[in-house]
Amino acid sequence: MSSRESSRIARKPLYRRLGFVLPVIFGAVLFLPSASVYYRYSGGRSCASCHEIWQPYSDWHTSTHRNVLCSDCHGDVLTLDAGFHLKNIRQLFAHIRGQVPEQVRLKPDDVQQVNARCAKCHRQEYADWAAGPHAITYKEIFLDESHNRKVHLADDCFRCHGMHYAGGIRDLVTTTDTKGPWRLQDAKLTEEPTVPCLACHQMHRQGNVLARPTVKPVEPGPNQAISTPSLGLFDRRELDYVALDQLSLPAMRDGEREIKVSPDIRQALCYQCHAPLLTRKVGSGDDRTAIGVHEGLSCFACHQGHGQKTRASCSTCHPQLSNCGLNVETMDTTFKSTKSLHNIHFVKCGDCHMKGVPRRKERRIAANGSSFLFDKERNDE
Repeated sequence: MSSRESSRIARKPLYRRLGFVLPVIFGAVLFLPSASVYYRYSGGRSCASCHEIWQPYSDWHTSTHRNVLCSDCHGDVLTLDAGFHLKNIRQLFAHIRGQVPEQVRLKPDDVQQVNARCAKCHRQEYADWAAGPHAITYKEIFLDESHNRKVHLADDCFRCHGMHYAGGIRDLVTTTDTKGPWRLQDAKLTEEPTVPCLACHQMHRQGNVLARPTVKPVEPGPNQAISTPSLGLFDRRELDYVALDQLSLPAMRDGEREIKVSPDIRQALCYQCHAPLLTRKVGSGDDRTAIGVHEGLSCFACHQGHGQKTRASCSTCHPQLSNCGLNVETMDTTFKSTKSLHNIHFVKCGDCHMKGVPRRKERRIAANGSSFLFDKERNDE
């Protein structure tokens, strides 16, 4: 047989080769989303009947998000992300083999993806969070040279930064000493947030769906809800949430004096990370409990929700001028400049008035309609 004849036999017609390859590709395309299609077919009920997700499904069914499809938060069957479908197939095979986990948990990658999908419904809140300090990234926290040269990186860092990270500090950063250089083991975490939405919000927390009331509510202020049911702390150790009503406010001290702390229960969540040392001394650790002229104020009296903006914090409570006749926004505090020695959380009148606090002046209206400061005690003399 000649070489030409043998090569002709070796080469199969193109349509025969395509006839084998195309069905394989077509089958793979159909097979990839099969697990996802099976789940979406009945909104999760078919899977939950015998699958390990029955508990998350039951929790979702009584949560504030029960009118939101699972796919809206966890990914849609029509996505072109092959990794999403491969993950579902792996989970399906693990179930068939009986490799069922005791509890189903979101993986770190899942948390970041769910976090990004929060923006679909909570646009303003997400935008505020993304522009605020709680969107700080792994790079900004764990590769901060000025911090790392003073303090050893430790697993306890994950208590507030990177709560959902699966691993220890040595799995995240190459060196944990104070010499450096420091480098993230997984480069894709560089720009990922360390305090995502799920750090403080539990998606499947039981609660009522927010809806426009048919009758205008007439509840007075004290009877109105101050927080949403989803608020809670994700406890990295238990891999579960601690609801806001199960957190407590600490009894803080300024020296030997027990100070007045606002009863705003939302602060209990803030205190989990912005916490004092065991001494409960104001200003110790990462504590920001207000004393001095602001003692008794809630964190949320000055810090706006998700963005933590404080621009309107002074004008919300103060008139334009203070008791001593000065515009409070121009005073030498950290509100005006972060370099000020007078921390706005702890500032006292005596910090500036070292020779004594001047008498309080009263604002009065003159006959021509203009206002002026009136020193009552001096005029009474």
